[in-house]
Amino acid sequence: MNLLYYGDNLDVLRRYVKDESVDLVYLDPPFNSNQDYNVLFAEHGAKAAAQIKAFEDTWQWDESAARAYQETVERGGQVSQVLQAFRTFLSESDMLAYLAMMAPRLVELRRVLRPTGSIYLHCDPTASHYLKMLMDAVFGPENFRNEIVWKRHNARSTEGRWPRIHDIILMYSKTDDFFYQATVVAADKAKLPHTLITGPGDLKYQTFELTGAGPREGESGKGWRGFNPTEMGRHWGNTHAKMDEWDSDGLIHWPKPGTAGGFPRRRAAEPFVEADRTITVGDVWMDIDRLNQSAKERLGYPTQKPEALLERIIRASSKGGHIVLDPFCGCGTTIAAAQKLKRKWIGIDITHLAIGLIKHRLRDAYGPGIAKSYEVIGEPTDLGGARQLAEDDKYQFQWWALGLVGARPVDEKKGADKGIDGRLYFHDEGPSGKTKQIILSVKGGHLNATALRDLRGVIDREKAVMGVLISLNEATAPMRKEAASAGFYTSPWDEGKYPRLQIRTVEELLAGKSVDYPAKMQTNVTHKKAPKAKGETAQLPLVAEKPESYADEEDSD
Repeated sequence: MNLLYYGDNLDVLRRYVKDESVDLVYLDPPFNSNQDYNVLFAEHGAKAAAQIKAFEDTWQWDESAARAYQETVERGGQVSQVLQAFRTFLSESDMLAYLAMMAPRLVELRRVLRPTGSIYLHCDPTASHYLKMLMDAVFGPENFRNEIVWKRHNARSTEGRWPRIHDIILMYSKTDDFFYQATVVAADKAKLPHTLITGPGDLKYQTFELTGAGPREGESGKGWRGFNPTEMGRHWGNTHAKMDEWDSDGLIHWPKPGTAGGFPRRRAAEPFVEADRTITVGDVWMDIDRLNQSAKERLGYPTQKPEALLERIIRASSKGGHIVLDPFCGCGTTIAAAQKLKRKWIGIDITHLAIGLIKHRLRDAYGPGIAKSYEVIGEPTDLGGARQLAEDDKYQFQWWALGLVGARPVDEKKGADKGIDGRLYFHDEGPSGKTKQIILSVKGGHLNATALRDLRGVIDREKAVMGVLISLNEATAPMRKEAASAGFYTSPWDEGKYPRLQIRTVEELLAGKSVDYPAKMQTNVTHKKAPKAKGETAQLPLVAEKPESYADEEDSD
């Protein structure tokens, strides 16, 4: 069963994820000084975007960071030593807070990795050099595999520095025995090899070096057919006998007489076919574009990465049926890519807003049946859990409650909501018809009919067609009476009559009741929909049982 956890990833890793149970980890932890991370949703009929603060850049040196630092230092070892060195150099700065919070998480991620597993840490140049040293301490410098450069932007005008156009992805393995398969892609047609020659039949042929760097003793350093590689500081890459064989088969390309410095080269046996040419992807990725404003898969999450990026990582470092973990899963790109490639997955995020976005994304891509293939852990499942969440965190409770009905949250800043916690949007006059909205208010305390009268006023002010009050507690008889007095909205879609003012208790929503409005599956336009999944996984949510051994598995891609 795939797993989606709500909570602090450090706590989730320690409590729920077993030792050596994960094959691949990808993480993109937030770090961007003096910047809030927001989820941006384009408002229907509005010029500006509404911002929902998903989480702040909270990496600040405070009591929490100090405790994380102290806990890690007291455990001793190389991680302790590198953190102490960071403190000497960085003092009690926000960067030290970030590294102190990351250190125990990286230690846990190493614990849960299988011996054959790998981890990819996505970061920007602001912190990549510090994170590399921290990763060396956690995984060992001998297990560093790659520093991948992803070109994510085109150059833009900047003042006083070169434009920053790339991210860094650090790849480490747990041991020397890690799974990896090279990625081969079609070569750039605009860049033909400079080693092409015209051969038999006036066709083009590729040629290759016969020598390697550095002089050698023995036959490989001796002259052949009048050419001595030692004089050039090189050596033959094959035996003289093998080169004689190639020459007798017409596969040696000889330099023209009098060509200074010209050396023979091996010619390919088959003509060069441009369409068949491939290259092995290296550690500089320039062929995966960032998500622009019009990208179909873009969901409005500012740190969202393209699925192609995650698909490349997952294909290279896991097999079909392997388990992929993302402890900062955000809007769920890692999960979407893993599901598409038939990997099992574990996602963790600290906001109910992110958990709600991921559930919507999977449903849009695979249909409602996908919900049977994963379990959400950490969300309230009964009234008692909902009450606890409301007591612990008002806004997390709001986001969770709105997620039960598929509503979009609004800016949660105090005093800024104007009586609105969420919105639903729908069309019931055809695709080109007017977008209509439903206003939602979420309340966790005791209420009376005044709350309904206030919501009715908001409906009129916002020119909404309906309003819904989500209540943690049971509605009183006066509240029900007030709601009934608001009358009905008549839809041109089905000529149905829908109460303009509705009350839904959390208990009712947990039991499956939802907002009553026109043909919600056909008309709902609240969230930007993720594209339908293509290929086999679009037909059914495939979730394999945990294999006893991965040693003989074939890649299912």
